Amino acid sequence: MSNEKAAVKEWYDGFTYGDVKDIYNPWSIINYLQTGKIDSYWTDSSSNGIVNKLIKTGTPDVKEAMAVLISGGVIEKKIDEQIVFDQLDKNEDVIWSLLLASGYLCIESYKEVGRLKRKIYGLKLTNLEVERMFEVMIEQWFGEEKFNYNNFVKSLLNGDIESMNEYMNRVTRGVISYFDTGKTPSDEEPERLASCYDCRGVANGSSLNCCSNLYAMTEKSSHFYHGLVLGLMVDQVDNYILSSNRESGFGRYDIMLEPIDKNNEKLPGIVIEFKVFNQKKEDTLEETVENALRQIKEKDYDAELIKRGVKEENIYHYGFAFKGKEVLIDGR
Repeated sequence: MSNEKAAVKEWYDGFTYGDVKDIYNPWSIINYLQTGKIDSYWTDSSSNGIVNKLIKTGTPDVKEAMAVLISGGVIEKKIDEQIVFDQLDKNEDVIWSLLLASGYLCIESYKEVGRLKRKIYGLKLTNLEVERMFEVMIEQWFGEEKFNYNNFVKSLLNGDIESMNEYMNRVTRGVISYFDTGKTPSDEEPERLASCYDCRGVANGSSLNCCSNLYAMTEKSSHFYHGLVLGLMVDQVDNYILSSNRESGFGRYDIMLEPIDKNNEKLPGIVIEFKVFNQKKEDTLEETVENALRQIKEKDYDAELIKRGVKEENIYHYGFAFKGKEVLIDGR
């Protein structure tokens, strides 16, 4: 019985009302008492349309923060108690204020910063029910494009390059447009759009993290990239610690998957580097993907995984080369 109480608390507790804490989701508790099953009942009670749209079309920083939250982490954000809905698409802080006010997030910590005592809140997902709701939401992003994401992840872990290419080229034909905010034409080629963002070489063969605005090679492709990160996080949250744009060796990698079980040979450490085709320096996508793989090796991105106990022989390298909506993957 004590284990059952602990599970109910993990799934449905975490809400506050004024100074009162440990408030449970009443709708979910009623459904749990009726069925006797721990499940995500909040997910079925609403389409959560506004939240879905805000995250799906949000900035790279929004998706990066969501990856941290889904992995059980805490993000630090400013909160505006006066939510103005017409600011949702313009002010990122309003998004976190809405998620907090709606119960998706709870406050883990609080501090005042600087001479003006700016209020900064440490935020995390309220409970496991909310976490599961976001997982389902993100899975549906790819499901709506009839893309078998589970098979892609299996191919990634098994080093099946041919299958990875098949799946990724299929999804990029539809999903990049699906993640678009509508501010730019969906059929505009990424390398053309990139030049408008002055990303210091991102359109010219540099890796995605060369830009001050993370992975902003284009607005659409950065949305797609972070959708990919979140998809990986959802599918492998029990097996991997996922991180992106962190220092390792002599540079910053794009994606790193660190296996939780370092002794399981079926769970390799994985480093992924993204590059955009540079027509001035490269003749083919094959050259682009070779440059991505060379960067992983020359910058010694394996260093952090090895330091954390992953065997060097069980680390896979993948290069993703983009040209418009065409993708070439190679490595292992």
